[in-house]
Amino acid sequence: MNLPNKLTIFRVILIPFFVVFMLAPICPGYANYIAVAIFIVASLTDLLDGKIARKYNLVTDFGKFMDPLADKLLVCAAMICLIETGQLAAWIVIISREFIISGFRLVAADNGVVIAASYWGKFKTTFQMLMVIVLILNFDNCYFQLLGTVLTYIALVLTVVSLIDYLWKNRAVLKEQK
Repeated sequence: MNLPNKLTIFRVILIPFFVVFMLAPICPGYANYIAVAIFIVASLTDLLDGKIARKYNLVTDFGKFMDPLADKLLVCAAMICLIETGQLAAWIVIISREFIISGFRLVAADNGVVIAASYWGKFKTTFQMLMVIVLILNFDNCYFQLLGTVLTYIALVLTVVSLIDYLWKNRAVLKEQK
C-alpha cells in the first residue's frame, strides 16, 4: 500500500476520535478544540494524499475510490455531530448527496468503471470542511457567526452543483449497466 492510500486510511481512522471529542462529555472546555484539531489534521491528509499521488504517479483505483469515500465519511460524521449539538440545521440534502454519489460510484465500479472526484466535488469538500471548522469553533462573535452561515450556504450550493455535474458527466455509466 502506497503513502497516499495510507493517508486515506489514516483519515478514516481519525473519524471515531473526532466523533468522541465532539459528542462525549470528556475534556470540558477543550473537547471542541481537540475535535477541530483532529478534523483539520484529517482534512489536511486529504490535501496531502492527492498531491503526493499525482506528483509521484501513485494514483490507484483504490485511491480513486477510497479518497472521496473517506472525505464523505469525515464530512458526514462532522455534520451529524453538528446537527446533534444543535450547531447545524438538519439539512438532509448535503448528506443525501453523499449517499447518492456513493451509490453511483458503486454502480460504476460494478461496471468496471472507477470515477475520480471532480473539481466541483473538490470545491464542495473544501467548503464543507471550512464550514465544519468554523461551526465547531463557534466563537461568540457576530462576524464569525456570519462567516459560518455564509460557508454553510456556499457548501449547500456547491453540494447541489457538484451533484448535478457529477451525474451529468457520468450519465453513460447508468446506461452501461450489465
